[in-house]
Amino acid sequence: MSAWQRITVVFWKEVTDNLRDRRSLFSALLSSLIGPVLMLVLIVLLGQTLYVSAREKPLVLAVSGAERAPQLMLFLEQNGVDLRLLASDPQTAVRNGLYEVVLVIPNGYQEAFSQGLPAPVQLVMDSSRQSASVSVNRARALVNAYNLQIGNMRLLARGISPTVTQPLAIQQLDMATPESKAGFFLNMMPYFIVLVVFLGGMYVIIDTTAGERERGSLEPLLINPVARWEFVVGKLMAAIPFAVLTIFITLVAFAIAFNFFPLQTYIGIHIRLSLRVLAEIFLISIPMIVLASALQMIIATFTRSFKEAQTYVAFLPLIPAIPGIGLALLPIKASMWMMLIPTFGQQLIINKLMVGEPISLSYGLVSAAATLVISLVLVFIAVRLYEQERVLFGPR
Repeated sequence: MSAWQRITVVFWKEVTDNLRDRRSLFSALLSSLIGPVLMLVLIVLLGQTLYVSAREKPLVLAVSGAERAPQLMLFLEQNGVDLRLLASDPQTAVRNGLYEVVLVIPNGYQEAFSQGLPAPVQLVMDSSRQSASVSVNRARALVNAYNLQIGNMRLLARGISPTVTQPLAIQQLDMATPESKAGFFLNMMPYFIVLVVFLGGMYVIIDTTAGERERGSLEPLLINPVARWEFVVGKLMAAIPFAVLTIFITLVAFAIAFNFFPLQTYIGIHIRLSLRVLAEIFLISIPMIVLASALQMIIATFTRSFKEAQTYVAFLPLIPAIPGIGLALLPIKASMWMMLIPTFGQQLIINKLMVGEPISLSYGLVSAAATLVISLVLVFIAVRLYEQERVLFGPR
């Protein structure tokens, strides 16, 4: 029997055993839906707060000292603002969450306005409150529009064309795509992809290492005429189909969520994931699966029990997925040296693919090669561990 045949025997033995464990199989498949479900929940919740409210609900603006600026109040009402007269302290009202933004007309407003001087107004807000950002921006825009309108009227009253104060005719050409406009949501996808990569084959790896040692079935397997490297490779390969399946289900769920769910209802943007982008993300994930399986095998081999292996290996996905959180918050320009960092290079590529930005083929090849090389080193370490007798009993 050749080495490949012996590896195949170990592979099918582990696959068959894990297919019988319906609970672990169900947990692995359920983990593939974490990303798409959480993404839809975020879109619905944030969309309702930041987009639907801005389009459908009138701006509620509390005003302190409204009697001092009747023309401004009339302008705001004509623009659909729901004015609320405020008699209490504006700062206290905002701090307590009674109103999101308060317009304050101080005592000197009328005198300065009648003399053609800049009349003071205040917008009281809490910039740390994200839910109030839409109302604050709308209130600021309306006050600026009134400011511009009064300024133009004063120029016309003096026989001066308002265009004198506008030396530039600025035109904006927006090159943003629907995907890039929804970058906040799409930038979170690499995080979920890496999370699923590490969760997909986790249960298989734990069961074939710490699980078999705890059940006492590891020693009978090792006395078979199979080289230790063949034994390790067969077990590691058994986890790959489960991880590949979870990645496939995750991408299909993302495709359904973005292509068929009415996202434009919540964020005002229609996003589509093409089959080509999904296929590229799938291929990019394969080297990470090998890396994750090898790393999980080493960690599970060092643990004393099945529960301990579950604890350590379950915590492992959070470490490589942390950069994905940074990608969602901070813009990072991809460079070749970043492709040498396993999982981080792949996350950068997935991020670029999601927002429709071009990515060099060399980046994908370098990231895959670097990840596979490190995976081979980890497999070699796992083989050396299984050549030691302590693998039967765990660390002491």
